[in-house]
Amino acid sequence: MSEKYVIGIDVGTQGTKTAIFSESGKCCATAFEKSQLHRPSPGVVEENPENQLNTAYTTIRKCMQQSAISPSSIAGIAICGQMAGVIGIGEDGKHVTPYDSWLDTRCAPYITMMEELAGKEILTKSGCAPSFNHGPKILWWKYERPEIFEKIKSFVQPGAYIAMRLCGLKAKEAFIDASYLHFSSFADNKLNSWDTVLCEKFNIDLGLLPGIVPSSKIIGELSASSAGLAGLVSGIPVVAGCGDTAASFLAAGAVEEGVCVDVAGTASVFSATTSSFKADIENKVLGCGQSIIKDLWYPYAYINGGGMNLEWFKNEILLFQGKEADLSFDTLDHLANSLKPQMDDPLFIPHLGGQVSPSRPNIRGAWINLSWSTTAPMLYRAILESVALEYCTFKNSLTSLYGNYPFKELRVTGGGEKSDFWNQMKADALGLKVVQIRQNEGAPLGAALLAGLGTGLFSDIKSVIGEWVQTKTEYYPDLEKYAFYQGRLEKYSWLIGVLFNKETI
Repeated sequence: MSEKYVIGIDVGTQGTKTAIFSESGKCCATAFEKSQLHRPSPGVVEENPENQLNTAYTTIRKCMQQSAISPSSIAGIAICGQMAGVIGIGEDGKHVTPYDSWLDTRCAPYITMMEELAGKEILTKSGCAPSFNHGPKILWWKYERPEIFEKIKSFVQPGAYIAMRLCGLKAKEAFIDASYLHFSSFADNKLNSWDTVLCEKFNIDLGLLPGIVPSSKIIGELSASSAGLAGLVSGIPVVAGCGDTAASFLAAGAVEEGVCVDVAGTASVFSATTSSFKADIENKVLGCGQSIIKDLWYPYAYINGGGMNLEWFKNEILLFQGKEADLSFDTLDHLANSLKPQMDDPLFIPHLGGQVSPSRPNIRGAWINLSWSTTAPMLYRAILESVALEYCTFKNSLTSLYGNYPFKELRVTGGGEKSDFWNQMKADALGLKVVQIRQNEGAPLGAALLAGLGTGLFSDIKSVIGEWVQTKTEYYPDLEKYAFYQGRLEKYSWLIGVLFNKETI
């Protein structure tokens, strides 16, 4: 019998990446299409869902051309995507709103409103405090754009939207998989259901919320028109998939307690793997999302655009000054690594788009402790360090919530994993071994695993992950540097407390 293949698609912030994998885990082709984010005014970050759909078609077609695989050999497709944003769709399943990105901060007043009215209840039930995520965004559309809201029949995320369009599904067939529920503000995550009390409290019709399905459920088949646009054959099963972060956790092999994950992408995400759901009621730092592995959970926190800060610094600060010669991140890493760190070096506040862990939507970024001797490499190093220090606060919150948590290692995935300098800094700051993943496909690999599971290509996903996911370089912490970063963390935490405590924002 001829070998079968699966397609994994990740609708990410920077663009859409698609990969084809053999059933043995070999990556046969990858393709990427850049996103077209629209920023018409301060705080607004949108994208046309049709552009997102077209990038899916284009990347699938490119992968098929590269691999020369017969379309009849494709066993299934699964899509993962950005988790905290929303798309309002009409009865025909097509969008009536743009994609309201997780980077869009317009809903900030509704974060405050939800927090004041039912913050503890939302956190306790969903596992995540209101932030730049589904609940506040849905309320923004309800109250700020009522004429558009009347046309909306359901709210979905980009992964589900593209899956629906591939299959020609209508709004009545809209879906969300359980890995997104903690971002909803309207779900009881442990019960895997929408919470009628929360919906009534905020006057949200349950009919506007999509059906909750397992990540491996087949939600439809590729339509003839979509097959023509993607270079495939009609009838291929399309699997629900999961959130891009959850897919990245799978691709990192986070399938047992004690394994932590650093998704070093547009958002800098720190996660652990646990066997129990716990709401971070005391610190309100950690969200808690479902794993697609039964009885596993991912408590995690993230920086809103942590990785994006590096692009911003290079393009808006350095290139603005005309320094165009060899400005690769490798070069910047080398310059930063040549510095001897000092306790009074500049500190960077990385929350250019507002803080989400904990939710403080009015916070913005800053460098602190600059002097005339401050150089560009020092500023760059401070940006990298700010992520490591934020991760330290996330780790401390995890220890506070779970007690004697059995930390094993931090597996790093995403674009930032290529930086040896940054990986070592994180190891030193956290006092944890940091491990690179040999495969660099990231979230599309996680989506492909779900495509294989959903279509019956394999039945035991944990054993398949053990075969597909391999590690490579390991970075061990330096105890002297760990002590140094603990001192820096004390300064950083004090600074956050002084400048951005709840009484001053």
